[in-house]
Amino acid sequence: MSGSSEHAAHAPDAPNARAPGALAGLRVIDLSRVLAGPLCTQMLADQGASVIKVEPPGGDETRMLGPPVNADGDAAYFTAVNRGKRAIGLDLSRAEGRDVLLRLLEDADVLVENFIPGTMAKWGLDYETDLKARFPQLIYCAISGFGEDGPLGGLPGYDAILQAMCGLMSVNGDAASGPTRIGIPIVDHLTGYTAQAGILLALYHRARTGRGQRVEATLYDTALSLLVPHAANWMHTQRTPGLLGSAHPNIAPYDRYTCRDGDIFLGIVNDRQFRKFCDYIGLAPLLEDERFATNRQRLEHRDALRTAIDEALAHRARDTVCHDLMQLGVPVGPVHTVPEAFEHAHTRHRGMRIDRDGYHGIGAATRLSDAPVRLRRLPPAYAQHTDEVLREAGLGDTHIAALRELGVLPRRPPSKP
Repeated sequence: MSGSSEHAAHAPDAPNARAPGALAGLRVIDLSRVLAGPLCTQMLADQGASVIKVEPPGGDETRMLGPPVNADGDAAYFTAVNRGKRAIGLDLSRAEGRDVLLRLLEDADVLVENFIPGTMAKWGLDYETDLKARFPQLIYCAISGFGEDGPLGGLPGYDAILQAMCGLMSVNGDAASGPTRIGIPIVDHLTGYTAQAGILLALYHRARTGRGQRVEATLYDTALSLLVPHAANWMHTQRTPGLLGSAHPNIAPYDRYTCRDGDIFLGIVNDRQFRKFCDYIGLAPLLEDERFATNRQRLEHRDALRTAIDEALAHRARDTVCHDLMQLGVPVGPVHTVPEAFEHAHTRHRGMRIDRDGYHGIGAATRLSDAPVRLRRLPPAYAQHTDEVLREAGLGDTHIAALRELGVLPRRPPSKP
């Protein structure tokens, strides 16, 4: 399954489909593992950056987080966030390995790492002390759980733990379930996007000043930033947000409802939409009821409103309701399973499902009209490109062989469970 591919990630008839990506020529050294860092660098690769994934002797942990696995024995989880990259194995705990990294940084624009804070400094690779003067144009992106300092500084961070600590679980779930983890690693995901945004901001700043800088993204900050509108509501009222299930704390009706053959989510955000909904669904009398005249009043009487809507939808067909209301401009959608979402015709139309040469993945969510996203390389096997990358960095075959003999360049794939 490993190797390179020049297939378009989006529809083949997209304009300028063979044009270079927006980040073509950008060189990225990716020291990160698991999700937030690899997702960040995959997004850079999707936009044309040359990304070299540097893995320790044990490999990126996500290679082992299966089944399911691909033909190389790597978990599907790993393939989801590592396409478009070349991979080398390198033992950075060895001085010789760190020397190789410094060679790679000589023509690099960006370094991304998500080690426990202090690890790079321990290796003599601290940005301020060791790298900034040597590589003044380098953009150094550090991703961590809590940052370097403060009461929690330097501690390891994991998505679900941050969901718990930062209040996300406290507003997710209902009375029956209690506080519940959001079903995707949303903190890791958004931290990857936050890191990407920081890198792009630093690149813009470098274009104006000629100077690189350190970019920081933490899971802690990211998790807190997700608490909109719950944190703002609390700051203004001092009332602790609680569990509302699928409902919204500030809008009604904005919730999951059950039709005859499946669930829908109804998201009405203004009075005009509410009038259209009531006229369609046979609830016109609600429009004359002062309890439901405005969103504020509907929030105060959300239980009575819920009962009326439940009764009106119970015998209606899900897809018909969704089609008709959307045509009327009332936001509503079926509650799809993951297969239903990815088998939908619009998913294919938007190029958000990729099936290329044995690779299956999610398409890029950001696209530019004149700089297309393409699947340039399939997710790499462990250390697949070590010799190729090091030759490009100026190391001769004798030097490479000597490093391999020392154990600095592991080339055997990590053992699979």
